[in-house]
Amino acid sequence: MAQRAVVEAALPEIQKRPMRPVDLVHLAKQCLGDENLELEILRLFDTTLSTYFGRLKLATAFDDLAINLHSIKGASAGVGAWGVSDLAAALEKDLQAGRPLKAEKIDDLGMAVEEVRDFIARMLANSEEA
Repeated sequence: MAQRAVVEAALPEIQKRPMRPVDLVHLAKQCLGDENLELEILRLFDTTLSTYFGRLKLATAFDDLAINLHSIKGASAGVGAWGVSDLAAALEKDLQAGRPLKAEKIDDLGMAVEEVRDFIARMLANSEEA
C-alpha cells in the first residue's frame, strides 16, 4: 500500500518531464537495437523532413500539399517523431475536409520540425564525439 502511494505521488512529476522530439525507444525497436542504423535513419529522416517541409511551404495545389503532408506524417511516425506526425496528420485531415490550411498550424508544424532537426543534429554530433 505504501509503495502505491509513492508511485502515485511520483506520477505528476514524471508527467511534467519534457518528451524528446524523437521516441528513441520506438526508433531502437524499428532498428532492432542497431545504433549505427539508428543514426543512419536519423540522418536520412533529417534530409527527408527538410525536403518535404520546404516543399510544403512552397506548395499551393491540393495534390502538392497532400503529398508533402502525407510524406511528413509517415516518415515522422516511422522514426517516432510523434509531435511532427500528429501535427501533419491534423493538417492533412483539414485539407481532406476541404478546410484551408491555417498559417498558424503550418508554423506550428515548422517549429516542431526544427525541434526534431535540432535534436537529431545534437544526437549526430554526440555520436561523432564518442
